Amino acid sequence: MLRTFDLILVGVMTAAAALTYTIKHRAELKLEEVHRLEAEIKLEKDTIDLLKADWALQSQPNRLERLVNNYNSELQLQPTVSTSLVHAKELPMLKSQVPVPEVADAKSGAKPKAKVVPAKPVEDEDDMATGSVE
Repeated sequence: MLRTFDLILVGVMTAAAALTYTIKHRAELKLEEVHRLEAEIKLEKDTIDLLKADWALQSQPNRLERLVNNYNSELQLQPTVSTSLVHAKELPMLKSQVPVPEVADAKSGAKPKAKVVPAKPVEDEDDMATGSVE
């Protein structure tokens, strides 16, 4: 009986060792995947930083002014008149804000009233971040 019990314990220990090894191997694979993803994220962040720096260089006012002066004959650019700029509040109504006439009620004979559908409020500022590159 002792031998049978010993063989069962050896089998259980072998199965436990195999299970432990399998779990360890899967954990190592997941760790390698995490390191690979972290490297990809770092590369993307570095690329974004490089593109932000490039954009900052490309959009420098001195550079743009020099380009305008060099290509003024081809571009024929004119300064924007301040009276041609409008705020969002000054624009015509959206189609969703145009009054929609309701059908008159035949029983009451009441005149139809215009129904105005409110639109989403327009924000004055955009979400574009400007300034120096961090």
